[in-house]
Amino acid sequence: MVFWVFGYGSLVWNPGFDYNEKIIGFIKDYRRVFDLACIDHRGTPENPARTCTLEEKEGAICWGAAYCVRGGPEKEKLAMQYLERRECEYDRKTLVNFFKEGDSLHPTLTDVIVFTSTPDKVNNKYYLGPAPLEDMARQIATAYGPCGNNRDYIFLLEKAMYDIGHEDDLVIELANEVRKVLGMGNVVPKEKKLVGAAQLPHPPHVTIPTLQLHPLPEPIAMDI
Repeated sequence: MVFWVFGYGSLVWNPGFDYNEKIIGFIKDYRRVFDLACIDHRGTPENPARTCTLEEKEGAICWGAAYCVRGGPEKEKLAMQYLERRECEYDRKTLVNFFKEGDSLHPTLTDVIVFTSTPDKVNNKYYLGPAPLEDMARQIATAYGPCGNNRDYIFLLEKAMYDIGHEDDLVIELANEVRKVLGMGNVVPKEKKLVGAAQLPHPPHVTIPTLQLHPLPEPIAMDI
């Protein structure tokens, strides 16, 4: 048995599990959105972080990394247990086709697992839904949890997409808006390549009024 899993958020730069192969590519008819709450990793119940999930959209493509796990049932079991703990706020496992650059007609892989979330606030308590860019940026700039702050998540994702050669316009726009909120002033134009998130200073102490958000009752593990 072998399984493949597609990462489009923090899995792109920090898979965290033992894998045998990594391929850069994309899936179709999905786009990355920042509509999911994280309350025990990069946020808290009182001030949730925003992390990305996927939204179905015909004609869209989402770039990321596919990871292969092979080597026997025990290795595969350990990897899947890790992923299910890490992705526990994502309530769906969907099987998708995965494509490599240069051939958008013939999938390189089929039945690739991708963790997504139900876009429904009634049935999914971690679904925040869309918000104006400025509101999302302020939330990301101020959220902080036991494992770090939310702004690092967006900056690391911005850099990860640059590193694989497929930047995401929404990620760039949101990261730039977060920089404005933080008063960093170092805005990266869409048409220019990112120099590297590590070279963009993060102010250690920034006082910003936080948004009033409704707390979510139960913790989740990690962002994807």
